[in-house]
Amino acid sequence: MANNDIQYLQGIDTVAYVRLLENAAKERGQLIPYQTSLDFDPQRDTDTTQTKQGGVPTTSSLETDLEIEFVHNISKVSDDLMTSLLKNKDIEVWIVYRKRRNSQGQYYAWYMRGIVSEDENENDPDDNSTRDVTFTIKGEPQRGWLTLPDDAEEELSYVFQGIGQVTEQDKTGGGTAFTVEDAGKGSDAAPASK
Repeated sequence: MANNDIQYLQGIDTVAYVRLLENAAKERGQLIPYQTSLDFDPQRDTDTTQTKQGGVPTTSSLETDLEIEFVHNISKVSDDLMTSLLKNKDIEVWIVYRKRRNSQGQYYAWYMRGIVSEDENENDPDDNSTRDVTFTIKGEPQRGWLTLPDDAEEELSYVFQGIGQVTEQDKTGGGTAFTVEDAGKGSDAAPASK
């Protein structure tokens, strides 16, 4: 791949999903609502012993720092994060890169397990309440590809809705999203008969 083909990533396109591990058979991972920041920092400490032939490096085990900030909200996800901290319950975390997809349309993602080790809540009187959640990750994070269900994709960017009633049979209320093929088209269809 030539350098001019390299795509860059923006922070807005990296989002986190979580789920209490005990709920893995009952529910899908949920998007943490209103994320403002996500810091993912896998690292391995190294030390060097100097010898007469040069330095001999030694490395420690992998440690992963994960910190997610978001606007505090009333949601199951918000409560599950606090439950992980208070009850020392394992939580699953997925970091999903919305702009990186494979040929099957799956998203590139990191998967890890751990616990919430800190949940800082700031409540300034002239600003939104915010939370800064720190995770202690167990073992080595795993890379892979995942499929987001349709409603998960809608959480990230809502879909066009018509003005009709939204029902189980008509999830867009009679609306149809604009597509590239619609560009420049006007009233090229025959008028409806009365």
